[in-house]
Amino acid sequence: MPDNNNTVDTAALDEVMKKYDRESNTRIWEGWQKWAVYGIMAAMSIFVIYVTLFATWLDLVRYPSFLGAMLFIGYLIYPVKKGVQKVNHIPWYDILIMLLGTAAFFYVVINAKDLTVRLGVLNVKKYEIIIGIIGVLSVMELCRRATGIPILCVASAFLIYAFYYYTGVKGLSLWKATRQLTIGLFYNTTGLLTTPIQVCSKFIVVFIVFGAFLERTGISNFFIDLANSAAGSAAGGPAKVAVISSALCGMVSGSSVGNTVTTGSVTIPMMKKTGYEGEFAGAVEAAASTGGQIMPPIMGAAAFLMADYVGVPYSDIIGRAILPAFLYFAGIFISVHLEAKKLGLKGIDRSELPSTQSLVKKIYLLLPLIVLVYLVSSGKRTMAFAAAISVVFTVVVSNLEKSPLPSGLGIMLLLAYLFAPMKEGVGAVVLFMGLLFTVISMLKKDANMSPELFFDALANGAKGSISVAAACGIAGIIAGCITMTGLASQIITVIVKISGGTKIVALVLTMLCCIVLGMGVPTTANYCIMASTCAPILIQIGIPRIAAHFFVFYFGIVADITPPVALAAYAGAAIAKANPMKTALNATKLAIAAFIIPYMLAYSPAMVLVDTSPVEIFTITATSLVGMFGVGMALEGYFRGKLNVVLRILAAAGGLLLIYPGTLTDIIGLAVVGGIMGFMVLKEKKNGGPVAA
Repeated sequence: MPDNNNTVDTAALDEVMKKYDRESNTRIWEGWQKWAVYGIMAAMSIFVIYVTLFATWLDLVRYPSFLGAMLFIGYLIYPVKKGVQKVNHIPWYDILIMLLGTAAFFYVVINAKDLTVRLGVLNVKKYEIIIGIIGVLSVMELCRRATGIPILCVASAFLIYAFYYYTGVKGLSLWKATRQLTIGLFYNTTGLLTTPIQVCSKFIVVFIVFGAFLERTGISNFFIDLANSAAGSAAGGPAKVAVISSALCGMVSGSSVGNTVTTGSVTIPMMKKTGYEGEFAGAVEAAASTGGQIMPPIMGAAAFLMADYVGVPYSDIIGRAILPAFLYFAGIFISVHLEAKKLGLKGIDRSELPSTQSLVKKIYLLLPLIVLVYLVSSGKRTMAFAAAISVVFTVVVSNLEKSPLPSGLGIMLLLAYLFAPMKEGVGAVVLFMGLLFTVISMLKKDANMSPELFFDALANGAKGSISVAAACGIAGIIAGCITMTGLASQIITVIVKISGGTKIVALVLTMLCCIVLGMGVPTTANYCIMASTCAPILIQIGIPRIAAHFFVFYFGIVADITPPVALAAYAGAAIAKANPMKTALNATKLAIAAFIIPYMLAYSPAMVLVDTSPVEIFTITATSLVGMFGVGMALEGYFRGKLNVVLRILAAAGGLLLIYPGTLTDIIGLAVVGGIMGFMVLKEKKNGGPVAA
């Protein structure tokens, strides 16, 4: 194993997280107050799972109760601003906002049936408008605390436009405009309670809870060990380890910044020790961690949401996401390899790496992921049920090493319940026995997943859901303003007019919108925003639905490494003690595939395997991989020696031609990239070795 001294201490990591990850700036609770707050959050997770699996409530009961509960725990956790917080302290004004905001949503819950009737004829009382305003403002303030200013500025701009539309265009008074907006944004399912919050309450939170439990199985360490074993001894091994481990960990974590800090605490010091510059080391980790969000089969839980938005089976989404994700990480891997060769860097000694035998012994840690993916992709169970039962598997798998007998029996019974044919009554008994052995496995004194840690995982699942719920609420406000004012058609008209009917210009404008809207927003909420606001634009200009959703999702995600708000890159720079802007620019360069592939998707849906044969899939994969190598040579300026400016331009052009699906472009691209590679090999032989960079 790599030396443990090559990691960053916990205190330093906490500082990095607090600086670049809004979700880490929380109140400090200790003693019984901590357990009380954690109890409320754990109860929230249980409540969401129960409602998702069993409840058949009215929309005006289900969604406001979810938002109201999220507001309550949100203000318990997030202070008004960054900085040192008093222990066990919440100021009176936060208590007031928390109670008023929560009460606003639960007013809707209590009066749901009456409101359902009255909303049909827009019969809403004056004090109910005030209640609605309080509810909207309390969600906006929570979003500011949990995710930051950028998304709030965007929402505020849409709100200002909505007021202008109703007062200036429609000629309503300020009060009537406020009334119209409040009804639409707070009471109807066209604003706060629209698709993002509906998807969040039904799916996202359950998957976040699953992720919180999965982290406690030690799967992140398993992924890092797996990456070390696979690539640690290669040239520039630690950087390749960072690419592989961050891809695996990032797809589960759902947070570019969080994953950068978690895996980067191990990989960045290792990369620097090997000989990489700090700016490059931090950039590798940030680019790979951000890419983890597009890595199937989990995609930071966005894969499950995309299936719901696009209206296709989950298996279709992950199948179509494989090639773009593969090319993304291939691009980073190639750049890392060429940089290592350019600098003459070596790998880690084999004796310091995990043995294959030790990895095989822990392969059972993958079982919860396998069960989840199978259940969802097969369509035999709902996504919510699949996530809930996978949580149980994380518990029993965590305790398999320390409690082999009850854990082993629990696993067998749970698998039998899921996959063995049996009558309903027998199935209920088998499930009960499986859950019983799961609980027994937790009771051993040194259990990896004890009742206390189980409780902690539930609480952290709810805590991780706060920022996502707040951001989804704001996404609903944005979508509501667009829908109520008819702005969507106007935006499409403006984009088409500016672009002059040229698709590439429309795509660039949409890309810029996605990067702005995605700044600092968690993965799942990020996708909800993109799907609600930007994807319809592309669909209207003729981009296939699934390609449009991939396009906007990718550009929403790369906001985390795109200056000026490149939070993941800045976090990597902080760990590497490097220049933040240089790190961000390096990360953008490494993640160049994320800026190329979405355009290829828009112009040729074959990249997401739409109407493609197996032979075409193989051809596209092979030529695109060679194309990424050409682009990598151009960016690094190296292959068996230093490339001059002309060769770099030609390598980039040839690489892009190979990435774009098409026989003619493939032939030309292959000739160009292959010619450059052949030329450099001959030049190397002539000079008796690589030309120095």
